[in-house]
Amino acid sequence: MIFLFLALLVPTFYKDVLPILQQRCQSCHRAGEMAPMPLETYQQVRPFAAAIRDVTQSKKMPPWFADPCCGHFSNDPSLTQEQIEILCAWADAHAPLGDPQEAPPPVDWTEGWNIDKPDVVFQMPRAKSIPTSGDIPYQYIIIPTHFKGDRWVRMSEIRPSNRMVVHHAVAYIRDPASSWLRGAPVGVPFSADDLPTPALRRDAMWTISDILLVYAPGSLPDQWPEGFAKLIPAGSDIILQMHYTTHGHPTEDRTSVGLVFSKEPPRKRVLTLQLTNDRFIIPPGDPDHRVEVHGSIPNDALLLSFFPHMHLRGKTFEYNILEPHGRVRTLLRIPHYDFYWQLSYRLADPIPLKAGTVLQAVATFDNSKNNPHNPDPDSAVTWGEQTWSEMMVGFFDVAVDPSIDKQQFFIRARTLPARTSAGSHLSVH
Repeated sequence: MIFLFLALLVPTFYKDVLPILQQRCQSCHRAGEMAPMPLETYQQVRPFAAAIRDVTQSKKMPPWFADPCCGHFSNDPSLTQEQIEILCAWADAHAPLGDPQEAPPPVDWTEGWNIDKPDVVFQMPRAKSIPTSGDIPYQYIIIPTHFKGDRWVRMSEIRPSNRMVVHHAVAYIRDPASSWLRGAPVGVPFSADDLPTPALRRDAMWTISDILLVYAPGSLPDQWPEGFAKLIPAGSDIILQMHYTTHGHPTEDRTSVGLVFSKEPPRKRVLTLQLTNDRFIIPPGDPDHRVEVHGSIPNDALLLSFFPHMHLRGKTFEYNILEPHGRVRTLLRIPHYDFYWQLSYRLADPIPLKAGTVLQAVATFDNSKNNPHNPDPDSAVTWGEQTWSEMMVGFFDVAVDPSIDKQQFFIRARTLPARTSAGSHLSVH
């Protein structure tokens, strides 16, 4: 009788393990997605039972880096202690299969996407060839949408065809009134160096165009709540900025962008902003170099989410509100930044921000020999596009009235300061 009771307590794949995998793992661990192996069937999962036990027990998987001290996030994939114990007990019991009748219904994934079936897909008209070695300057691809009317986008996803060579990708919305990169070639990849005039070459490095979304290793597509959406005005172009890296053999990439439209006009328009400091110098060998930027919010907004971005020397990152009398309210703290898992952090309860609220981003960098990813601890490091340089960007998303675009949002009331500190800015790079 005691043996029978204990046997009933042993987790099985169908009843106990598969629901956890569906909820927390299969968004990446399924055919065609970024993880190295699918975890959809018992035959696929059984060989990795011990590994699953180890990486979930150590909390290496699912990847999540927000310090629980600050903030609650709707996309936190972390397992509960009970779920971790189930996976450990299942592996220790030699991964019993159980009764297929107890399996949960299969998840209805959209093949090839992590969003609903896209209403429209834009693909680079031609593939970009990636050489065997060397640095590749940022590539730009202008893709006309040919939208006859305004389109509100509730979900969007950037899908590289070759994730191995895509360091990051940014999809910008160039509205018809924008002069940005007018005169550059359409539909073919080009770099700033390829452009015929100094003005166009400078143009490639700066824009006030809104960002549709950002892709980096480990990042999620954008899926806004009901009533929230991004606007692509009629006649706009999508401009992809692609940062490619080489991997020792020639290959190619042909990235796509999928969009799901809002069925109703939204209550709120989503804008992507950023806090950027591009004027730092990290000394050689410095294990804990601090870089800070802050700026005041020009108008009332609802803060939705964060996306920090650094390169291989990135160590920590946090977002704060600087309150009166020197008080600091931390909204997100990343104590161990991981370049290979650049995640977004979506607030479970969006935060109303009054005009004049001062947002701060603080990053630290490890330029020492103790950083195993450091390309060169003996060199000073400045801002640069390539991975061996550094970046310090705190992307964040806000929601505003649907009638307000990014340029209108940055028109401040006369009573508000235009800047909170010299050289620090809320901007789009």
